[in-house]
Amino acid sequence: MKLTIRETTKADNETIYLIEKHAFGEVDEADLTEKLLAEPTAQPLLSLLAFDEDKPVGHILFTKAALTNHEQLLVMILGPLAVMPDYQKQGIGGQLIKEGLRLLQQKHVELVFVLGHIEYYPKHGFKPALPLDFQAPYPVEKGKEDAWMVQALKADFPIEDYARTVRCCDEFMRPEYWRE
Repeated sequence: MKLTIRETTKADNETIYLIEKHAFGEVDEADLTEKLLAEPTAQPLLSLLAFDEDKPVGHILFTKAALTNHEQLLVMILGPLAVMPDYQKQGIGGQLIKEGLRLLQQKHVELVFVLGHIEYYPKHGFKPALPLDFQAPYPVEKGKEDAWMVQALKADFPIEDYARTVRCCDEFMRPEYWRE
C-alpha cells in the first residue's frame, strides 16, 4: 500500500460522505460530517483524506472548539475519523491522526479533544480529560467517562492551568453526539 494524505477541498465532499457512510455502516456520521464541513462556527477546521494510490480510503476532521474563560487558546475537536472497511486495522487511522496533529501543531493549536474509543486514542497520545477537569459540552455516559480525552500539542503546555468546559461548534453542541 502506498498511502498519501492531503487536505481536502469542497470538491472532495462527496468522497468524504461515502467514506464516512461505509466506515460506519450508516449515514449518521456521514450526515454529521457534511454538516460540520459547512458549519461556520467549526472554522477554521482541518479535513484530511488518505489515499491508497488513487483510491480514497480514510478521512479525519478536526473542528474549532474553545474553553470557557480561555477563548484565546487554540483548541480543536477530533471527529469523526473514518477508514473504509477493507482498509481498517492497517494503521491508516493512526497515520491520519499523526498527520492531523502535526499540521495543527504547525498552526499553533494547543489542545485537541476527542470523544472516542478508550483503547484506541491513548495509543496516539490522548489521555482522559475528566481527571484533568476538562468537562465535555454534555455529560459523558456513566462508565465511559475516560472516552472524553485530550492531548496537549506542546510538550511544556501547562494543561492543569486551563481546566474548563469545552465549547464546540454549534453543530456538535447537541447531546446526541456525546454518547460513545
